[in-house]
Amino acid sequence: MVERRAEHAVKFFYSHLFWHNPGVRELFPASFEDMERQRDRLFAALTHVIAHLENESLVPYLRDLGRDHRKFRAGPEHYAAVGASLLAALAETSGEAWTPQVEKAWAEAYQVIADAMTAGAAASDDPPWWDAEVVRHLQYGEDIGVLTLKPHAPFPYLPGQYTSVSSERVPTTWRTYSIGNAPRPDGTLDLHVSRIERGRLSTALVRDVQPGDTLRLGAAGGQLTFRRADRPASLIAAGTGWAPVRAMLEDLAEHPPDQDVRLFVVARDASYLYDRPLIDEYAAACGWLGVTYITPAPGQHRNQATDRLATALSNRGLWPDQDVYLSGPPHFIERTAFLLEELGALPGRIFYDSIPAAAEDHGVNGRPLGFGEWFLNRPSPHWHNPSGRSPRDF
Repeated sequence: MVERRAEHAVKFFYSHLFWHNPGVRELFPASFEDMERQRDRLFAALTHVIAHLENESLVPYLRDLGRDHRKFRAGPEHYAAVGASLLAALAETSGEAWTPQVEKAWAEAYQVIADAMTAGAAASDDPPWWDAEVVRHLQYGEDIGVLTLKPHAPFPYLPGQYTSVSSERVPTTWRTYSIGNAPRPDGTLDLHVSRIERGRLSTALVRDVQPGDTLRLGAAGGQLTFRRADRPASLIAAGTGWAPVRAMLEDLAEHPPDQDVRLFVVARDASYLYDRPLIDEYAAACGWLGVTYITPAPGQHRNQATDRLATALSNRGLWPDQDVYLSGPPHFIERTAFLLEELGALPGRIFYDSIPAAAEDHGVNGRPLGFGEWFLNRPSPHWHNPSGRSPRDF
């Protein structure tokens, strides 16, 4: 019921929150477009949490969420304010369905969320964020950038994890990017950024940020880390989803696995094969690694790469005996995971971090659908399963 009036619900929520707590407004993005994306992320996270209230993994997820929210300067008073505005928005949107029993259930559910998040924040010894200097900026084509950063203090992470990033060029805006290398002795790390049309932060990172700039990093997170089990593995990367796979491969090259590893690299055009020389070096030097490149045929639409991947995976076989690691755009991960399960891969052995599609990936001309458009052409729900790499902007 709320989803059908989603745009009204989120506008009511933020209006209520800012009206009753005017000091909170400065913690949120200033631009209208960034606030639209903020709304998507809020309800994506909320829907994920409510759908997993009985899941034993929820409390650790929420504690990590609370630890991460310190970068927004979120304190206990903010959780109380958000809870009051959330209940007000749900009541406004639900109409007669908002009974005392429903209100009690939602209040209790939100208290679980707030308690776990505040406990996670209180228990963390990490700083709220890390300042990091840009020491190198490489650009591939118009829309891909690889930034090498030097954090001012040790930044702990595991190969395959991601971090959230903010720049003074786009204040109060944070986005998650995978770390493209295993930990190095000098502490530097690489971020692989694909520019999104109308994406203000990704555009700034790819085209504007220069060596000497300082970025902020949130705590590392995510579950896309290599499990050293006694079985073969397949790594499937699309676009700049190559970054966490590259980090895992660096670690595997240093500490070779006991079983074979197959790498599938999916690219919509040549610019997204920017690391091919390195991949070829790994394939030549590591006897346990096999590589398959998946690209569209010359002159064909970039979506043909996905079709070619489906054929390659069908020919691979033996999926029930493998661990599979997926990295790429959310829709790519969703489709590929579904295909792998159809081919016999075990759901518990398919690993990925996912986020719902950003606002510019759906709707009309990059904006969310209005109610009339929604009613006439209802989209598939995308407020679900933030998983490890979650939209964490409550």
